Amino acid sequence: QVQLVESGGGLVQAGGSLRLSCAASGLTFSSYAMGWFRQAPGKERKFVATINWSGGITYYADSMKGRFTISRDNAKNTVYLQMNSLKPEDTAVYYCAADRSSSTIQTMSKVDFWGRGTQVTVSS
Repeated sequence: QVQLVESGGGLVQAGGSLRLSCAASGLTFSSYAMGWFRQAPGKERKFVATINWSGGITYYADSMKGRFTISRDNAKNTVYLQMNSLKPEDTAVYYCAADRSSSTIQTMSKVDFWGRGTQVTVSS
């Protein structure tokens, strides 16, 4: 049974930092592109960042470039999202995603597995 378990969310002041983790089990982690998406209250789930199997290729949504960094440790079956200079508009539930068929995750339609999400709240 595949599981993606996010952790590291919480409440932080604007300008602060958080590091999210997503621990994967039940799959050959290094065979999957991984990504992060987020969903704010009343809004659609949106792409945040993605990383290929080796960690050598990363992409970010424009509003996250320069502030967020995605990385992975295949030995630990874990993908990370380092979030710096957080803004109130970053408040959302952050979801981890895994995609076996793509080099990087660009669309939700190809995601094979989702985590349950972790709440990030940024206060002003």
